[in-house]
Amino acid sequence: MTTEIIDVADLDVIFLTYDEPKKEEFWIKIQNMVPWAKRVDGVLGSDAAHKAAARCSDTERFVLIDGDNVPDPEFFNLQLRLDDSNHDAVFRWKARNHINGLMYGNGGISCWTREFVENMRTHENTDGTDETLVEFCFHPKYWAMHDCYSTTYPNGSEFQAWRAGFREGVKMCLDRGARPTLENFEKNMNARNYDNLCIWQTVGRDVDNGQWAILGARHGTFKTMLTDWDYTRVQSFDALKEIWEAEVKYVDPAVDIVGYGKPLRTRLGLPIAEMDAENSKFFKQHYAKQYINHGTLIRE
Repeated sequence: MTTEIIDVADLDVIFLTYDEPKKEEFWIKIQNMVPWAKRVDGVLGSDAAHKAAARCSDTERFVLIDGDNVPDPEFFNLQLRLDDSNHDAVFRWKARNHINGLMYGNGGISCWTREFVENMRTHENTDGTDETLVEFCFHPKYWAMHDCYSTTYPNGSEFQAWRAGFREGVKMCLDRGARPTLENFEKNMNARNYDNLCIWQTVGRDVDNGQWAILGARHGTFKTMLTDWDYTRVQSFDALKEIWEAEVKYVDPAVDIVGYGKPLRTRLGLPIAEMDAENSKFFKQHYAKQYINHGTLIRE
């Protein structure tokens, strides 16, 4: 078996931004950590943006940082031990979510190969399969990793927080990219996704715009499971902006959170609660204490 050890510091680092409210502030932080970092900004479409990032990289394998993510500085001191089993894999490490304290792949640092990105067909460039309509993660070489090396801050504005919650409220309902029936909703859902979905819909009133993220998560699940809305539209930032302008922008989030909560509890059986700021803060403090990194290339 061929083994290669790569220093993360030897890889190109691409900061991928679109409309994140704090992207300029975070870009300065990343440049201070990683002076060799490059940036791709304003490319519409997840597939297209990742392809632009791959073309920007001079190294075959590169690190990608989302526009609302701040890495832990020690990540860039790590090494990747590659062999025949993983040399062509994509690695997605977990991120701490500033809104609700969750630690999973959403918003986390990732490490791609240019070949993988150029060959993939996802989101707006989907190959037509359910697995590629709204996600990257179902490819067998897209590896979800155990460790957590960054913090994601998807709460820079009311809209950003709502959109972040809405997207997860949709995607975590799906069964490998397809909408389940009401009867199969809980039975077919991955247990971890089910827990994460409930936390998105419950925790976060202790941070700026956190209630908008809670509203977004409940709104996304409601539209996906309890209406005939085309859930594949979640991959379009333009479509999400239209929903925000038409349905959300001028509502009272505290009122609509409760309004969406009732059918989600009664029709889907979601065990969601109304946690205030103090309770949200308490949850996050204790949730974080249980997490320990095990090794850079340990998978979930």
